[in-house]
Amino acid sequence: EWKVRQHGKAKRRTWRKIHLSVCPDSHEIILSELTLSNKADDLVASQMIPKLPKSVKTTYGDGAYDRQAFYRSSYVRGIDPVVPPRRGGRLSHETDKPWMKKRNDNLKVIQGLGGDDEARQLWKKLSGYHRRSLAETAMYRFKRSFGGDFRSRKLEYQRVELYAKSLAMNKMTALGMPQGQWVLT
Repeated sequence: EWKVRQHGKAKRRTWRKIHLSVCPDSHEIILSELTLSNKADDLVASQMIPKLPKSVKTTYGDGAYDRQAFYRSSYVRGIDPVVPPRRGGRLSHETDKPWMKKRNDNLKVIQGLGGDDEARQLWKKLSGYHRRSLAETAMYRFKRSFGGDFRSRKLEYQRVELYAKSLAMNKMTALGMPQGQWVLT
């Protein structure tokens, strides 16, 4: 109330979403996209998939990507999506949507393993879903290195700033990623 009395009506802040596509082997940011906060993750990802290099054969995503648009764009590009089906998800019986076969297969495996939380955990281990966490780690590194805000005010300039930060992040990743080695004792 004091701030409104002192300075007048406050401007409404808008949030932006950063979407990163990260290579799980090199930890390099392949694509980055900045959108308004009201854009759904699966729709942005389905728009990013056609821009991915041809060498990409698998995509990893959390439950927010368990949507037809994401599966469709992955299917069109010949990419294998590793996405956990939502809890209570049902099989798609529509034969005219071949992109939903992968999701149906995942649901069947989880049901075959028991259909409970343990079955979902086991599916995650069997499918290699844990590699998705590397994208979370990349986002953490990104925010720790550059902070959570942009200097620019306009969305177009913020996108350019995100691109520049992504290039800088890739350079730092190439120079400073630790090289792990197994040691048997």
